[in-house]
Amino acid sequence: MKNVCIIFLLSIIISLTAIGFVGKTQNEGGMSALTYENACAENEFLRIHIRADSNELEAQAVKYYVRDAIVEYLTPIVANCKTKSQALAAAQEHLREMEQVAVSTLQERGYFYGAQVELTKEQFPTRVYEEYVLPAGEYAALIVRLGSGKGDNWWCVVYPPLCFAASANTDVVYKSKIQEIINDWKSRR
Repeated sequence: MKNVCIIFLLSIIISLTAIGFVGKTQNEGGMSALTYENACAENEFLRIHIRADSNELEAQAVKYYVRDAIVEYLTPIVANCKTKSQALAAAQEHLREMEQVAVSTLQERGYFYGAQVELTKEQFPTRVYEEYVLPAGEYAALIVRLGSGKGDNWWCVVYPPLCFAASANTDVVYKSKIQEIINDWKSRR
């Protein structure tokens, strides 16, 4: 898996160099399009962490139901965000609703230990997500704490949107916003 990640990242770098795409480009509205490399350099990510109550099998299993419900709820809210600031504002505006989605999902499955949702900044180690590597550092994070929140977590990136769930009954579908940005840039040349 690591070899695939390394090869993918190298091919992105080579492709971007070959087409002369370095840094940010201006889109029609004057806002900067974000490349993955610049997002890393400028820490333009908004992460999401759903932390299970414990590492017991049941707590870990229900965490994934909450993940599906939260991502399904959040997807249309952040889908059109063009900047990290917009994504943060959209998430902030819907914190209570996301908390209710988490609590309802837990209760539907017989868990009544509650949930808390907050936006914060936290230190994170280097993490690999599919073909992307997020270097260690401080990141803005949407934290969904189930019960005590002391169990292992599921994480992803809200902005730029790298993961989405179609519904609680299907597998998570991954989508590369970076590829969309590159394709958009190419089409304007």
